[in-house]
Amino acid sequence: MSSHLSKSGSSCSWMQDNSVHQIQNASAGNSFSCSAFPTKPAQVSSVQDLFEFICSGPLLGKLSLTPERIADSIDKWIAYNSYLSRLFQLNELYLTVPQKARFYHYYIPIFIWCEDQISQHMSEFKDGEDIPPLVIGFSAPQGCGKTTLVFALDYLFKKTGRKSATISIDDFYLTAEGQAKLREANPGNALLELRGNAGSHDLQLSVETLKALSKLNKEGLKMKLPRYDKSAYNGRGDRADPSTWPEVEGPLTVVLFEGWMLGFKPLPMEVVKSVDPQLETVNKNLEAYYDAWDKFIKTWIVIKIKDPSCVYEWRLQAEIAMRENGEPGMSDEEVKDFVSRYLPAYNAYLPTLYSEGPSGSDPEHLLLIEIDEGRNPF
Repeated sequence: MSSHLSKSGSSCSWMQDNSVHQIQNASAGNSFSCSAFPTKPAQVSSVQDLFEFICSGPLLGKLSLTPERIADSIDKWIAYNSYLSRLFQLNELYLTVPQKARFYHYYIPIFIWCEDQISQHMSEFKDGEDIPPLVIGFSAPQGCGKTTLVFALDYLFKKTGRKSATISIDDFYLTAEGQAKLREANPGNALLELRGNAGSHDLQLSVETLKALSKLNKEGLKMKLPRYDKSAYNGRGDRADPSTWPEVEGPLTVVLFEGWMLGFKPLPMEVVKSVDPQLETVNKNLEAYYDAWDKFIKTWIVIKIKDPSCVYEWRLQAEIAMRENGEPGMSDEEVKDFVSRYLPAYNAYLPTLYSEGPSGSDPEHLLLIEIDEGRNPF
């Protein structure tokens, strides 16, 4: 088994000019390292210019962010940009246009929408009642930037005085022993040979974790978040040692839960078999996922792509960038094999996710964002 399976390569097309952006999903949590050196001064030179730049963003109508509301909160936008610039090690006075767009047209508007969702969530409880954290689900294909988005939002919550926790569906993969049993039970099924598709997760662990997080609403309460070590067993992976799991402390305001297949719904068997006969078992496994994951999510952000083939292109870009940076990366053939294990599920389940939304989702608490090949909203 090639060790390339331990890699989760990511790239930031918006951080240009030979920038470096490495994301390492360490067993003790996510660690990001970013650096970028702009080649020309920012084109936003005044508050008025900034206001007009923000108002040109593609998401404002979808998020009910009117020019009046932006004008009233411009100081917050500037502060949030300052936080993000610090996080990604950028000079906020010398951002390139793609960098400004990523912050002002994408991350900050979504953060403000999340703040509104939290306010609505809290308003449902009476004074003195314990308020559970709002669980926001992020469903987005691999490579489209969801992990970086969640990382940025988590940082903004912490900088604005609210406690948050981040979890991924990757954290709930079966142990190495469990994966071996899954392979043995499904001989010849390439979709279940390795971790990834429905059936390769410890759903009991996810239920226990999400229930415990919902009760983390008082000072002094603590818990550890499970983490997965993708590098174990020569890339096949295993659950990380619990001693390395990060600890979170209440009271939590929000839980950010991300994954490539969050919100996928089982489909009629003839539909999935027409996509790939091997999906039949995956589809049956998916029936248990609503109760294990989706029912805990009250607010959804779904990132929509035009074509699942983008996943292959993004993964290939990430691996090439890793190789050019002197790090081990998958060959083009290995990338093709890796992505091929996910494409059948994308082709089968994404159309319904985009047209109907996740099971049990409320349109008032669902944000669908379309991104282009450059991972930018439009």
